[in-house]
Amino acid sequence: MSLKFEFVSSIQQIEPEKWNDLNASGYPFTRYEFIQALEQSGSTTAETGWQTYHLLGWEDGNLVLIVPLYLKTHSYGEYVFDWAWADAYQRNGMHYYPKLLNAIPFTPVTGPRVLTSTGLNINDVQSLISQALIDESERLGLSSIHCLFNTESISEGLVPHQFMQRHSVQFQWFNRNYANFEDFLATFASRKRKNVKKERAKVTHSEVEVSRIVGSDISSTDMHHFYHCYRQTYLKRSGHNGYLTQAFFDSLLETMPNNLMLVLADRKGEKIAAALYLYDQKNLYGRYWGTLEDIDGLHFECCYYQGIEFCIENKLASFNPGTQGEHKIMRGFEPIYCYSNHWISHPDFKNAIQRFLTDEKHHISAYKEQAATLLPFKKEQ
Repeated sequence: MSLKFEFVSSIQQIEPEKWNDLNASGYPFTRYEFIQALEQSGSTTAETGWQTYHLLGWEDGNLVLIVPLYLKTHSYGEYVFDWAWADAYQRNGMHYYPKLLNAIPFTPVTGPRVLTSTGLNINDVQSLISQALIDESERLGLSSIHCLFNTESISEGLVPHQFMQRHSVQFQWFNRNYANFEDFLATFASRKRKNVKKERAKVTHSEVEVSRIVGSDISSTDMHHFYHCYRQTYLKRSGHNGYLTQAFFDSLLETMPNNLMLVLADRKGEKIAAALYLYDQKNLYGRYWGTLEDIDGLHFECCYYQGIEFCIENKLASFNPGTQGEHKIMRGFEPIYCYSNHWISHPDFKNAIQRFLTDEKHHISAYKEQAATLLPFKKEQ
């Protein structure tokens, strides 16, 4: 197979229909509208350290392949942590940045990181893609390439092409054909079930009403309220307004409302918190949260329990509530592996990082096994 590759510096150089034709899975974070919203809102620009550098693959004049890529000048917003690697480069008088990143910005959610036409088998072109990325990185003098939150099969397929594999753990909820939330709780051990009920009752007793709004029923006012909560929470926690702008969320509401679900918390007529989710035909993704008041249990209600109820009601198979957080385990979110792959140009650093990843994998495996023992479900007889 012969493919012609080119790199582009803006999603505006690609026709929306051609991009979305390759997004056959329906995964919302690789929709043209999502990537465009990031770029046009100013969230992913050269000034913010996210220079668009998407790889396009052409066959006989037809666009058959897209790899979302960014030239990064830092490691913020990635959620696979390589700060120690960057520090090691600096201590040795070398530059780690810029680096090439294959990822969805600010989105630690496993999914496709290469979009292909239906007639193209990714396994047949993985070596071509890998070599194209390596050749371009060497031409630009980049330190490394990082492919984050790939599917397991794609991650495994990258290993023979000089991309070292790294493991991490997230916690995910799986819908086992539950009829309702009580049916889900019935799988818990008695004490753990009571804890969840107490937690939800705390929110009710605080005179907080929680509601869900979906799709075109979400108003611009609702989205602006959400963003106010999101920004205030980031300011309190991190001292900045958050990675994403009001314009980004407004764009999502305008261009892909059917992928949005918004949870609102109201107390005595005042909206005090909000959580914004994305979803597709099979999965729910908890992504953004903000609150104006600290109320016991409100975060868990808005970001976990409302999501679980939504999945059950809409027969969605799984719910990814975001990265990190062992507190998810006792609420029924199960540990799963996440995968990333890394190409390192410097041979000595490559060898050192490979040794680190081999050792880290053993610790991650033990952590995942330990986490599974803490799940709240009844023990099988």
